[in-house]
Amino acid sequence: MHRLLIADDHPLFRAALTAAAADAVPGATVEATASMIELLAALERQPDCDLVLLDLRMPGSSGFSSLIQLRGLRPDVPVAIVSGEENPLVVRRAIDFGACGYIPKSASLAVIGEAIRALLDGNEWLPEGLVDVVDQGEAEQALTRQIATLTPQQFKVLMALADGRLNKEIGYELNVTEATVKAHVTAILRKLGLYRRTQAALLARRLLDASADTLTPPLDNSQSDVADED
Repeated sequence: MHRLLIADDHPLFRAALTAAAADAVPGATVEATASMIELLAALERQPDCDLVLLDLRMPGSSGFSSLIQLRGLRPDVPVAIVSGEENPLVVRRAIDFGACGYIPKSASLAVIGEAIRALLDGNEWLPEGLVDVVDQGEAEQALTRQIATLTPQQFKVLMALADGRLNKEIGYELNVTEATVKAHVTAILRKLGLYRRTQAALLARRLLDASADTLTPPLDNSQSDVADED
């Protein structure tokens, strides 16, 4: 019996997606959640989940932050994006960040059901006409791979940098010391090939904006790593 989790904060679409999944896979267990917190709690209850259908924007997440976080926490669970965003660049990035498929919200319930069945069979599914439309440059592909090497805690720190938070603020939120936060920032800069905390913050903001023209922040290799600019 298949187990699916749906994460979408729009109640009408969440209900429609739940119905489409139930029709596409008779007998499947389908649980719907409305936020990243609810989704993570559901994954704790259902560690053997077969597929997560994830919206790009909902409470507690934005852009690719939820996808990257899920892939870091549970790399064994397939995650497909279900979104109203149909920019080919966004679709390409979602796949590069580990999504097994991308389902536009404009798709009919029949097409959504077809996509769910294909994904549960272990196949990648992309909307017709958007397959291999956009190919990222080498620099962005390399950055995508580097982001995937961040630990879940390091990724949380990176997302906190997007808001311009100080080390002590990040430490309070994550319940760790300022020294630990500084060590995480240093590791983030090195893993991502960046030189300044501000570059990491800019990258984080671009990750939160799924349709940003480029993820790669401007590089300034004339200065040594700066992990603490508080």
